[in-house]
Amino acid sequence: MSKLTSLPERAMELAGAVGENIRQAMPAVGRHTGRWIETGATIGAVKTGARAAGMFVRRNPVLVAAAVAGAGLLWYAAHRRRQRLAAQGDDAEALEGSARRIDARRAERSNGGARARTGTRRGGGRSETHAGPQ
Repeated sequence: MSKLTSLPERAMELAGAVGENIRQAMPAVGRHTGRWIETGATIGAVKTGARAAGMFVRRNPVLVAAAVAGAGLLWYAAHRRRQRLAAQGDDAEALEGSARRIDARRAERSNGGARARTGTRRGGGRSETHAGPQ
């Protein structure tokens, strides 16, 4: 065997030995391997999302600025409301008073129940095939 063909084999042996030494030096790593893989996947997803968000911001800067301004206005409105409620005290939450229930009824018609027509009919009129009162 020449030195060129044995070089990759020797590099693989050294890499395996280094990995084994690290595993023996830190036994807790073996128990948390799944967590490391999950963390790596999360970091990859965050990087991909950041790349997509960066591209969106570059293509639509006005839209992003409007969204940020809107979020700021919503925060400011909520902040002002909290301040106003705190200034009014605890009594501002409940209103004291009385209420009565009113039943809904149809109003009596003054023209004998006939409805006054305004404008034109919908649909442009009746067709020959329609059978019914006119």
